[in-house]
Amino acid sequence: MAHIVVLDEHIANQIAAGEVVERPSSVVKELVENAVDAGARKIDVQVEEGGLQLIRVTDNGSGIEPEDCETAFFRHATSKLLSGRDLFQIRSLGFRGEALPSIAAVAKVQLLTSSDDSGLGRVIAIEGGSLKQSEEAAAPKGTDITIKELFYNTPARLKYMKTIQTELGHISDVMYRQALAHSEIAITLRHNGNTLLQTQGNGDLLQVIASIYGINASRAMLPIAADNLDYKISGYIGRPDLTRSNRSGMSTIVNGRYIRNQGLYQAILRAYHTLLPINRYPLAVLQLEMHPSLVDVNVHPSKLEVRFSKEPELNAFVEESIRQLLQGQVLIPQVVKQTIGKGTNRSVIQEQFHFPAARADAASPGLPPQDAAAGHSPAPGPAAAEPAPGALRREDGAGGDRHGRPASGAERPSSAYSLGRQETAAGSAALHEAAPAYGSGASASPGHPGGPGGTAAARQVPQPQGRPAGRGGAAASYGSSSYTAPPAGGRMPEALYGSPEAAPELPAFPELTLIGQHHGTYLIAQNEEGLYLIDQHAAHERVNYEYYYEKFGHPADASQELLIPITLEFTSAESEKLKERLNWFESAGVILEHFGGGTFRVVSHPYWFPSGEEAAIIEEMAEWVLEERQIDLAKLREKSSILVSCKASIKANQKLTPEEANTLIQRLAACKQPYTCPHGRPIVVSFSTYDLEKLFKRVM
Repeated sequence: MAHIVVLDEHIANQIAAGEVVERPSSVVKELVENAVDAGARKIDVQVEEGGLQLIRVTDNGSGIEPEDCETAFFRHATSKLLSGRDLFQIRSLGFRGEALPSIAAVAKVQLLTSSDDSGLGRVIAIEGGSLKQSEEAAAPKGTDITIKELFYNTPARLKYMKTIQTELGHISDVMYRQALAHSEIAITLRHNGNTLLQTQGNGDLLQVIASIYGINASRAMLPIAADNLDYKISGYIGRPDLTRSNRSGMSTIVNGRYIRNQGLYQAILRAYHTLLPINRYPLAVLQLEMHPSLVDVNVHPSKLEVRFSKEPELNAFVEESIRQLLQGQVLIPQVVKQTIGKGTNRSVIQEQFHFPAARADAASPGLPPQDAAAGHSPAPGPAAAEPAPGALRREDGAGGDRHGRPASGAERPSSAYSLGRQETAAGSAALHEAAPAYGSGASASPGHPGGPGGTAAARQVPQPQGRPAGRGGAAASYGSSSYTAPPAGGRMPEALYGSPEAAPELPAFPELTLIGQHHGTYLIAQNEEGLYLIDQHAAHERVNYEYYYEKFGHPADASQELLIPITLEFTSAESEKLKERLNWFESAGVILEHFGGGTFRVVSHPYWFPSGEEAAIIEEMAEWVLEERQIDLAKLREKSSILVSCKASIKANQKLTPEEANTLIQRLAACKQPYTCPHGRPIVVSFSTYDLEKLFKRVM
């Protein structure tokens, strides 16, 4: 007797429903996508009780021909594909022909549709996969489909549905993505009679973002537009202060289809590198356009996952496009205040940090954009950068020996910049001369290939008549040395940009005059536009990070043997794992040898490791190496740079002399990204003069 039989069509549809119709939001997604494919300009979605009781989708699209109404509910019936060749040129959102029969198998469905303006259409009703009604009826052009009692005949599925609010949350998320993907369609979502989403359908994506995420979020978005031979990017990305606790704020849309792709998510996060606080994620709406042959959407029944034929190239393009946009912004947050209460009960509270937008109409390509409201004036044009008297020298035009060691005889500086360790002007002069050339204006000379400041127009600041020298606004003369900006033609570090040609023009850091220090933690500075607070630890950390990132690019050149090796202890399990990964330490300039049992010894490490912190740094490097499943050299270099820069930086509650504070501000201004520390925290916060006058009621 035969044991293999062909499943009944109804049972097959119920099984398929388990893949396509996971929950009420799956039904909403499929029906809305059908409406989009029908060319609808208006889509209304009504749900009741989280979609379990009622889902109704009404559109003004092309409708369904009367003779096709019943056929549409047959399995694998579709108007989107005619041949196998079309499978590689998919431009529609739906094409499998599984949605309607799967929904009809587990719910009570009524379809009212008309394909013309005659006012006459057709209505059909299906319950549990069985046709109950099919007749002519009055109907406007378009489609009105109603789903009632979802999963009424599959109690096991109904049992595992979540609460009404949870299911409504999934439906809202689907509708938000559809609205972002199709700003040209007026979309409305109502639940139990309450309007949850309403878009205008005028093609303005920013208005849709405001409808979903709020007005304040839309004001903090930056428009992005880029293209190459294969891809085109448009949409908006949020400023670094606009963050979320998870990835739900990142929407990636490919050819009008919202998708989830971890590669694209990681590319977005890499572009925001060091601009976001730990465990925070950006808000971004990226619309990607490409030839259909470059993307395979036939991967999963839900069509949320796709495959790209040139995924590494796409990810690199997305990352670079976002990074270039962010690099062109002034990222000094201003304090935005909100008044609450009425009458005598009114009070002002700090609402959020706002990053002022950069102005698009800069005076010239060499000058960065500015925000009139923020008042950040661009730096004047380039000035001749003369070598500082007594500036340190080295073979590449900076100072010191072939390893970059200072020529002053300091064989191993205790940190990249020993700020805060000298308390006199003479000590500050010694500090200035002992500082490494990278990121240091004092060591820059016409022979030096350039620091992180990049182009002359973006970094060099001439000294106007009658103003103190130095970008900090205060005199920066230390002994025989004076602060000078990197020379014209200086290059960006290849380690941070990939190639010198990739370096963008950066906004000028504002010229600041030091006022003092608050609680040994924050530097207070000013210019004609307002007051600035600088977190000295974050600022020094950024300076050190860029210095050490370059140093970790050539660790072998700086490695030195130790007279007395450093010993480290690990468990037996850790030891076995470390023995297989010793070469990764060597790539960072650390020679680690197994000494027997759980003991390892460090026989060599880069000379520029902060003094007294060598063992702690290498131990933390080892912990990170043990945690990672696969070691990536770029990531190891990145983690090591952040680790060392944090250890080497001045801490809170540490007093600085005016000379040291000015030096720190100048070196911060010379950084590639002077607005956030490597952990994504803001370095500088500004208060405009107008804000201060409002606080003191000088203006009303």
